[in-house]
Amino acid sequence: MQSELVQPQATPSRSRRLSVALLVFSLGVPMLAAAAAPTAKLNVPPGFVVETYAEGVENARAMAWGGRGTLFVGSRDKGQVYALSDGDGDGRAETVRVIAKGLRMPVGVAFREGALYVSAVERIVRFDDIENRLDNPPQPIVAIADLPSERHHGWRYIAFGPDGKLYVPIGAPCNVCDDAGFATLLRMNPDGSERQVIAEGVRNSVGFDWHPDSGALWFTDNGRDWLGDDSPDCELNRLDAPGGHFGFPYCHAGILDPEFGDGKSCSDYIAPAGRLGAHTAPLGIRFYTGSAFPADYRGHALIARHGSWNRSVKSGYDVVRARIEDGRVTAIEPFLTGFLDGQKTLGRPVDVIQAADGSVLVSDDHAHAIYRIRYVGTDSSIGNGQP
Repeated sequence: MQSELVQPQATPSRSRRLSVALLVFSLGVPMLAAAAAPTAKLNVPPGFVVETYAEGVENARAMAWGGRGTLFVGSRDKGQVYALSDGDGDGRAETVRVIAKGLRMPVGVAFREGALYVSAVERIVRFDDIENRLDNPPQPIVAIADLPSERHHGWRYIAFGPDGKLYVPIGAPCNVCDDAGFATLLRMNPDGSERQVIAEGVRNSVGFDWHPDSGALWFTDNGRDWLGDDSPDCELNRLDAPGGHFGFPYCHAGILDPEFGDGKSCSDYIAPAGRLGAHTAPLGIRFYTGSAFPADYRGHALIARHGSWNRSVKSGYDVVRARIEDGRVTAIEPFLTGFLDGQKTLGRPVDVIQAADGSVLVSDDHAHAIYRIRYVGTDSSIGNGQP
């Protein structure tokens, strides 16, 4: 079924419908996976097990929960948005629906007041009353239409903050450059009004979350390329108040840029709260707030490192735990590993999200899968847990 992209009805000039090649439909049946997910090869800490939550979610990227337990998943190159349902509550999605197709790199998904917001580079579109319409999705409405259209770092993670505002990153359209209006993090109303730059010098953030106690915004940032295998580090950053500058393109995790760093000092910019390794490509981050994991996981962050693309020996390709004490990162520890078999890529983790039962889901855009991690104590008879 071909659909039209509907502009917001705020003014008469915005009431026009844009005819676009956007297909919106629902399969209503599980999709077939191209290959089995590498779940059996993955490793988690003692007492945990990792299982397959869903397969065949092609190019699975960012995730967001709906109000009724639907898991919405974006994609990048595939251009699709998915709705996953676990109707019997057994910890595995029985149904994977495609609710939108033909969008431009719809990586980011965010849910608010019954509507699903989806990033599509220069636009953010909205699907109203979506959980009542999974088998017959509504026409998407253009909520925001004037974001930068550059493809390079133009895919956007989006999320609603505790203040009800929509947070949207604007990545640098390059490896390293000094272009006005880019390398920022924006905050705005759901319709794009009252837009505010809350952080500058952010090269390419594809994941952020708010600390459950302090309320500070923590975000990942991908470091620049072509300064060697081991430089500079990708970053975990903390924004305590709007207006901070995190260094790009002048300073990268304490290293002055050879082209743009002339006359600059890294001390003039906010230093990373944590260093996540060179070229590891950290993306999704979530603070664990549940009670199903051991108590020492609560309040710490789980971060998906998508993995390097041009390093001579691959790095990342895992999920790590960042221990955070009093606003400081005290340790970076492995949590989910096994996505590499030597230098062969088995999977690439993208996003992390906590489920209502306290388990954690991880998306994988290489294996087209969603994994579920839960804690079972020392019982090693379930899945591939390690006592």
